Amino acid sequence: MTVKVFVINGANLGLLGDREPDKYGKQSLQQLEEALQAEAERLGVELLMFQTDSEARILALLHRARHEAQGVIINPGAHTHYSVAIRDALAALDIPKIEVHITNIHAREGFRSKSITGSAVNGVITGLGTVGYILAIEALLRMIKP
Repeated sequence: MTVKVFVINGANLGLLGDREPDKYGKQSLQQLEEALQAEAERLGVELLMFQTDSEARILALLHRARHEAQGVIINPGAHTHYSVAIRDALAALDIPKIEVHITNIHAREGFRSKSITGSAVNGVITGLGTVGYILAIEALLRMIKP
């Protein structure tokens, strides 16, 4: 059985490469997804990748993951800091979940240092750039296939 993982990128992550490249890097979302796909193929994982600025769409994807995925990698973007709804949807998932942030949210503005969603996932990777997503895939595989 192939392990299926949802990768959900939230608010403003569609602007990767253009938005504040000094903080988020010059890699576009498409380039990131291509790199993740190559890593997933190497590891024998099927990734389903999504990006949306909509909190409601993130909720729908998390509900869908309950029936279609063995793991979730999520970067909620700005929703990280205030979305109780996304936090609760993550808590309702009985599969491994990893939150990823490209920048170190603890070294940013005060309002960004708190992750509401982080309390509902198995682990949080923050501040390692886009390599955090690859580390999340590897960590999920260890959780799914001990």
